[in-house]
Amino acid sequence: MESMGELKRSHSCNDLGVDHIDQEVTLMGWVLRRRDHGGVIFIDLRDRWGMTQVVFNPEFNTEVHAKAHVLRSEWVIAVRGKVIRRPEGMVNNNLHTGEIELLVTELRILNSSITPPFPLDEDIEVSDSLRLQYRYLDLRRPGMADNLIMRHKACQALRAFLNDENFLEIETPVLTRSTPEGARDYLVPSRVNPGKFYALPQSPQLFKQLLMVAGMDRYYQIVKCFRDEDLRADRQPEFTQVDMELSFITEEDIYRIAEGVMKSLFAATRGLELKTPFPRMTYAEAMERYGSDKPDTRFGLELISLTDVVRGCGFQVFRTVVEKGGLVQGINAKGCAHLSRKDLDDLTAYVANYGAKGLAWVKVKEDGEWQSPIAKFFTDQERAGMAATLAAQPGDLLFFVADTATIVRTSLAELRLELARRLGLIDKNTFNFLWVTDFPLLEYDHDQKRHTAVHHPFTAPTEEDMAMLESDPGKVRSRAYDLVLNGTEIGGGSLRIHQKEVQNRVFKALSIAPEEAADKFAFLLKALELGAPPHGGIAFGLDRLMMIIAGRDTIRDVIAFPKTQKATCPLTDAPAGVARKQLTELHLRPDWQEEKK
Repeated sequence: MESMGELKRSHSCNDLGVDHIDQEVTLMGWVLRRRDHGGVIFIDLRDRWGMTQVVFNPEFNTEVHAKAHVLRSEWVIAVRGKVIRRPEGMVNNNLHTGEIELLVTELRILNSSITPPFPLDEDIEVSDSLRLQYRYLDLRRPGMADNLIMRHKACQALRAFLNDENFLEIETPVLTRSTPEGARDYLVPSRVNPGKFYALPQSPQLFKQLLMVAGMDRYYQIVKCFRDEDLRADRQPEFTQVDMELSFITEEDIYRIAEGVMKSLFAATRGLELKTPFPRMTYAEAMERYGSDKPDTRFGLELISLTDVVRGCGFQVFRTVVEKGGLVQGINAKGCAHLSRKDLDDLTAYVANYGAKGLAWVKVKEDGEWQSPIAKFFTDQERAGMAATLAAQPGDLLFFVADTATIVRTSLAELRLELARRLGLIDKNTFNFLWVTDFPLLEYDHDQKRHTAVHHPFTAPTEEDMAMLESDPGKVRSRAYDLVLNGTEIGGGSLRIHQKEVQNRVFKALSIAPEEAADKFAFLLKALELGAPPHGGIAFGLDRLMMIIAGRDTIRDVIAFPKTQKATCPLTDAPAGVARKQLTELHLRPDWQEEKK
């Protein structure tokens, strides 16, 4: 192998064009592929920016040509030569450098490579485990490299926007104390404080609130957060948030700033001009119309309530559910009466995964008659009322679920998504944003037999519902909001509690005793007594947002070195065991216990 010597890279592999013809340049990069055409050797040389075709011609330089015979894929080389125009008929219009090539006068082989475990020049399926084991090779592939470049542009754009809005970028601690009110914490044992533990932050929530008490007024941070929870395609044990907090503001200020961030990101990454303001919908309306607090609004198939319409009807299943306080809701799949009985059976099995005990259906025939196993249980008047409520027309397919509110909404929400996928109703080039507002402040946990926070314990209740904190806490609405994009929650936040007495009332509603509150949150409660201003904020999941922008199905494709679904890293084999001495120093496995065994 050779060194670069006096060679210095003059251009990237995506810089050169007809304006550089007859210039002497130096390129460095990886051999993507090698082709030998009747003695002339062609190399596609690749770096982060793109690719240039380089030529080794024996008639021009026999020594360099002979040396090029050993080159193989992924070898690292430096070449110097003259830029020439490609011969007529050899232009590659798919490449930025497709009109020229480099006639090589000097070649230096900087490093060789064994045969890679998978081809890097082809868009082929490679198992996730192999890709993550050789992530540095996976990132050489253009699609993966583009994702990281896009992520960089997004971060630069949001920093520029927030800096212009007078925000300060401030770092908050990574080693903090455990306040387990959300997901499970990652714990770090303390060597100098035996038996005590730090926690890695699930978010900088308390610190950013304290920064508002400190008078910083507008804070942001692109911050690593950690949650020890079960993983899926859009979840990792460590993830990145775009975190911000503002003082002396209302929800409208948050909406404006957040929409400005989104406009900046999409302009920088996709060249798209987003239309603002984004639509808004209350939590109650979202659940009623879509069965979800993060609805995908790129298509219709909305849920329609039939509870009052079928009350006292002849179909016992519907009538009994309504009498017990349950819901009956339906979906009109317009023009889908052609679906087969097998399709209907498959959909019935599908909603069963979400608790539905059955899926009733009706095909509206061309003469308006119903084709359905349940049609005989309804009078003509009842059928007419249901058809009118669902805006049913000949050729439509009507679906019904009757059960508790949770089961009905969950199963129909999933049904509408599955129907949209099967019917091709989702336009992947459309980006539909939606603010969901007025979330419940609390929800009752039947396992813990107490109310828990829907967002977190520091979310402010709406002023008009404050009186119900003690009498009917389940009905209290919060000043919380989520930003949803194409059916995915990409961010959430709230106005915070800034008065100690209100915070104590919320702790009481959460069954957090004064002693426990003092132990876990004494520093926050003290800060609220020392002139805490009204404040609020929002945090965006950067990984999830970049997954959508890049058109990927998993956030692993937009993270440089992600974990598997088992929270492991095949590249470094983490997590791994450690030496007994390290555990002893951390007071986790004292030597005397080992000796006793």
